Amino acid sequence: MPRYWLFKTEPSAFSFDQLRADGTTPWTGVRNYQARNNMMEMREGDLGLFYHSSIAEPAAMGTCRVVKTAYPDFTQFDRTSEYFDGRAKPAKPLWFMVDVAFDEAFAYPVTLARMRAEPRLVGMPLLRRGQRLSVQPVMPHEWKIVLELSRAPEP
Repeated sequence: MPRYWLFKTEPSAFSFDQLRADGTTPWTGVRNYQARNNMMEMREGDLGLFYHSSIAEPAAMGTCRVVKTAYPDFTQFDRTSEYFDGRAKPAKPLWFMVDVAFDEAFAYPVTLARMRAEPRLVGMPLLRRGQRLSVQPVMPHEWKIVLELSRAPEP
């Protein structure tokens, strides 16, 4: 049974269209311990909502699939990377990533406003004030509701 997650990104940094074009990508640059720990819990075959943030209408655009479990994020060792972390050592990495693959584009992106208006999603971590994790869990019932919403235009 797969577990469900939400992968949040700014489309100017990495978009759902880019994932579709690339097919697969490493989810690099996560520098929050809780988000890192979430990725370390992921298993091959887990599914994720691909969510665009920091835009006029933030929205879940589609789904992705975990195709490689957590391994050290190479950007932590790259001195030229904005994600370089001098505390991290190859023998003792601090940051990990997973690989995700394009799964499915939603017929209708599910906006943050639409999710907030859906009473069945109360309690979803994304909808809590101050929840800023780039990788967060999604409960199975929340997953089903978001997929249901993606099949119909906003009223």
